[in-house]
Amino acid sequence: LLARGIQHTAVRQAHRKYEPNFHDKYGNLVLLGGAAVFTAVWAYVFTQAGIEWGLSPVGRITPKEWRE
Repeated sequence: LLARGIQHTAVRQAHRKYEPNFHDKYGNLVLLGGAAVFTAVWAYVFTQAGIEWGLSPVGRITPKEWRE
């Protein structure tokens, strides 16, 4: 009895007209918007944050003169 009810539900849904949901309508737009924000934020961080790239301190650190 339960299997027959599931079968009827599946047949009814198969004959329904397909309606696009939110992801079908706006999914690509949301994805592109997120990618644009991600790129803009990291571009700002890389260019304006003043981070000096290069992990080795060799040649960058010089001793200061001792002051008494």
